[in-house]
Amino acid sequence: MLNTLSVRNIVLIDQLDLAFEAGMTVLTGETGAGKSILLDALTLALGGRGDAALVRKGAESGQVVAVLALPQSHPARVLLRENEIEDDAEIILRRVQHADGRTRAFINDQPVSAGLLKSIGALLVEIHGQHDDRALVDAATHRVLLDSFGGYEAEIGAVAAAHGRLMAAKKAVDVQQARVEQAAREEDYARHVIEELSSLRPEAGEEVTLSDRRQWLMGLEKAASEVNDADEILNGTNAPGPTLAMLLRRLTRKSDAEAALFAPMADAVDQALVALDTASEALESIRREMAFDPRELEQVEERLFALRAAARKHQVEPDALAEVLAKYEGDIEALESGAETLLALEAEFRTADADYRKYADKLSRMREKAAGALSEAVEAELPDLKLGAAKFIVDRQVDSDRVSPHGIDQIAFHVQTNPGTTPGPMMKVASGGELSRFLLALKVVLADKGSVPVLIFDEIDTGVGGAVADAIGKRLARLAQSVQVLTVTHAPQVAARAQTHLLIEKQAIEEGAFMRTHVRPLDIATRGEEVARMLAGATITEEARAAAQRLMREVGV
Repeated sequence: MLNTLSVRNIVLIDQLDLAFEAGMTVLTGETGAGKSILLDALTLALGGRGDAALVRKGAESGQVVAVLALPQSHPARVLLRENEIEDDAEIILRRVQHADGRTRAFINDQPVSAGLLKSIGALLVEIHGQHDDRALVDAATHRVLLDSFGGYEAEIGAVAAAHGRLMAAKKAVDVQQARVEQAAREEDYARHVIEELSSLRPEAGEEVTLSDRRQWLMGLEKAASEVNDADEILNGTNAPGPTLAMLLRRLTRKSDAEAALFAPMADAVDQALVALDTASEALESIRREMAFDPRELEQVEERLFALRAAARKHQVEPDALAEVLAKYEGDIEALESGAETLLALEAEFRTADADYRKYADKLSRMREKAAGALSEAVEAELPDLKLGAAKFIVDRQVDSDRVSPHGIDQIAFHVQTNPGTTPGPMMKVASGGELSRFLLALKVVLADKGSVPVLIFDEIDTGVGGAVADAIGKRLARLAQSVQVLTVTHAPQVAARAQTHLLIEKQAIEEGAFMRTHVRPLDIATRGEEVARMLAGATITEEARAAAQRLMREVGV
């Protein structure tokens, strides 16, 4: 319920603090006293559109604070927790309107967007008047109201769950269908790539290995010419070995007398021959180590260049060619096995669709029954509201091909105000006064079906006579047994039935320098005087006072 409302510097209100009680509260006062200003201020706190014109003249900003008490299970608290807003014992909505047009919004002293404030406000308070019947104007709410009246939450949940399974099955079919179609379009190319890469048989890391081997073989090929040159020097036609050997033989054949003379030279030549033999053996060892098939370099280069060409073709690194092959092999496998998979998924989709239709049909039948009961219940309220000839119709359009989380029904509230006329949407068919009374009848019927905790009615009794006003008062009092009701009224029959009566009046401040709106609670005596004023007008007669007392006694005040 709404506990308190504090207003600062809003139009004619400079400072106002109101405390509200449970049950039914009426706000009365002469035209222009500020009743609409008070509602505008509350609307601002609930997330309504800001307007610089709301700021009191001469003030830099205005502020409205609404404090509400809610049970822990209320949807507004759930939304607060989802948005990481501190969930205190009371919910404090605060809106600051600056004179330059800027606004700021707070919930429990935490800054929030105006959109979140509006979403929270819509869960807490409904304001209804002859030209602002939001809960009835928006046909999107009619299904929710009917379902709330019907009380078949389990069936609604079953349809939503079946819809979720159906959408998941449809998505799986669509994804598989797209994959199969894509594979079919690329089949020829995929088979060509598979044939090409399968014959190439690329391996991870192979390109680096081949590159290193190529560099090594190219190094050997370059060194081979050096080996051949050394071989020619050591073992060719002009090799020094045979010449030195012949010289050594001549030196060793000298006579004893000469041998001593040539001995050092003979030893040196012998050492030279040994060194040449050692060099030749080393050269042969190098030749054996360098031995390779010249065709190997050609084969390595051919393989390496083939890998690199394939990598450029597929715009990947050579090491990723194996992944390319695996991808296209997977595409062909998908094409070959995809049809089977698609058939299985389509079967699952048909099963999910059948389940959805089963649950949606059951919910539709329950809505049909609830629609009839709701029409009867609302129409039972209409005679006392002088709408006895009118019809309240729950227009239910069923589309068996429709798929939505809410089922196959589209719900809209229609009315027929007079026999022989064409029924239609309430906003188009009913006048302002009729619309307000239809609204009241509907609210009375739905009072215990999850209504917001605070209902505010703005002069819905305008233009009706005493009997109708009395019927409106009775129904507002019935509503107040389930929710908190605040109503702005000019009807004494309505005012007399309230538990709390607030009088809104203008006050002249500083010898008429400026006017302000003042609100004061009335006790039993002053309530009688206000009801008498509402009965008699500007001049309150004793007869009016007596009539007011009689009216208040009749309603038990």
